[in-house]
This record gives sequence, structure tokens and C-alpha cells, in this order.
Amino acid sequence: MQAYQIKIEFVDSEPLIWRRVIMPADATFNRLNDVIQTVTNFRSGYPHHEYHLYEFNLPDENIRVTNSEEAYEEHKYYQNNKQEMQEKINSMPDEFDEFKEQQLKELEIEVKKPSYIKIDEYLKKYEELDYVYDFGDYWQIKIILEKEIDDYDKGYPTLIDGANDAPPEDVGGLPGFYDFLEKYNDPEHPEHDFNKSWASDQNYREYNKERKEHMNELFKGIKYK
Repeated sequence: MQAYQIKIEFVDSEPLIWRRVIMPADATFNRLNDVIQTVTNFRSGYPHHEYHLYEFNLPDENIRVTNSEEAYEEHKYYQNNKQEMQEKINSMPDEFDEFKEQQLKELEIEVKKPSYIKIDEYLKKYEELDYVYDFGDYWQIKIILEKEIDDYDKGYPTLIDGANDAPPEDVGGLPGFYDFLEKYNDPEHPEHDFNKSWASDQNYREYNKERKEHMNELFKGIKYK
């Protein structure tokens, strides 16, 4: 089976939070999201239900791949009522010209559902894909193609390496995560106990060998065909 070895990196994290995964090439963007979610502490992919919105951007194709049903429906409406919407936006006062231009530009981006589009063509073309998760905390993650594998013998992904703990849900982006880690790792901090309890509620787990093995067990349940 053809597969890809990818590296998943949290942009601007210091020290760098990263995971290295081998995954089957015949996968959708929805499955790539499952992989990212599984090797971190997020909960918007298998085996969980959707928790936050996410998107992949393919700028050369003018495509946005997202689980936002609202964005998908808005783009579909725009395609069917393009003249009406363009006239409505252009009728706004001149002082909003910059906003109007940006709005029309965004509406022209084709929105695709992640379960309907496969990664193969795009991962090989771009070699790096930009992924944004949770538009509030706004996690920016890079998916880097390291190499192609022609004889992968598993029908599911495998986590093979990584470093540093990944953030839990709703921690407040990187600044919030670093603040959380300071309190979580310091038993003398007055908010230590609260943060330990909160972390447990958020399903936060430190990255270690035992956790890695657990992630690989979860991967066996992700279906790719």
C-alpha cells in the first residue's frame, strides 16, 4: 500500500510540539484531521465527535477545505445567486471599499467538505499543508510531507515519533497553554490543583511511550476506504 510519512508541527511552539506519522495515501482530508486530532489532545476527530471547526487551505486552487457547514452553505448560495450578492455587497458605502473587496474575494474561494476530497494530489503538490483548528484558540499546524512509502503493510496510520506535550482543548492558544503548563507542573503554585483537575476534565494527557501506544491502538479504528 502507498503511504506518506508526515510531520505534524504546531506553528510557533517553543520547544517545538511535533508528531511523525505514517498514514495511507488513499485518505480524505477528514481522515487527515482524524490523524492530527488523535496524536494531540484535541477532540474533533475519531473517536470523538466534532468539537471545533477546522480548515485546510489550498491557495493555488482557491479551495478551502472545512467542516464548517455554514461556510459550505454560504458558498453554495453565492454560486447560485452570485449577481444578487455582488450587487448587495457593492451597494455598501464607499468607506467600506476595502471590506467589500475582501468579502467578494472570500466568497470566490471554493469551499469543499473534508470527507469529499482526498489528500493525495495536494500533499504531493504542496509538500506542506496549512491546517487551522478552533477559530477561537486558532491553532496553526503544519503538515509536512517527509517521504512517500510504496510498501506500507497497514491499512491505518502509525505514530512513530514525536516530542513535547500537546495542548488540551479550550486552553487559550499558545499563551494560554504555556500559562497552563507553568501551573500544572508546579505543585507549589496556588492554582496547581485547579489546573490538574481542569486538565483531567479536558482529557489532557502528557506525551510518552504509553500514550503513543494508546494512540496507535486508536488508529486501528480509523477507516480509510
